[in-house]
Amino acid sequence: MASNSVSVYTIFDHPKDFPDVFVCRRFESLGDPPRVLAREVVGTGKTLEEVRRCLPKGLVWMPPSGWDDPKIVETWF
Repeated sequence: MASNSVSVYTIFDHPKDFPDVFVCRRFESLGDPPRVLAREVVGTGKTLEEVRRCLPKGLVWMPPSGWDDPKIVETWF
């Protein structure tokens, strides 16, 4: 991870590519102006609580915004 980057973790509710589970994906925000790159799937789970356990410790929760994809449950950074 670059020194000027920020990792963001987004939890999705049964997205098309994982229709049977919740999925947590890591995204990386880089540069100025910022650009966001999709990175790895951090974890999957049958329940929201299960997939939350895949998140690194110490993150801050952010609720979805009105313009987010409806499959987004929450984001952590």
